[in-house]
Amino acid sequence: MGKTIIDNLGWPVNLILTIFFGPVFQGINRLLRGRLFIGVVWLLTAGFLGIGWIIDIVTLIVRKDITFLA
Repeated sequence: MGKTIIDNLGWPVNLILTIFFGPVFQGINRLLRGRLFIGVVWLLTAGFLGIGWIIDIVTLIVRKDITFLA
């Protein structure tokens, strides 16, 4: 998959957006990456009931990379 505008913001901005906008931001991020099914599921389930949101935050802090689960 190619880089999106969100990827170019850098990991600190992605971390802040993920913390404050949580599943909505990550759902849109997945849709922009072409992951239609997981993006819609992410939006409808609020990041798998918040568990995926926490995993996204930890992933960003540890790996500084948003492509792990996207």
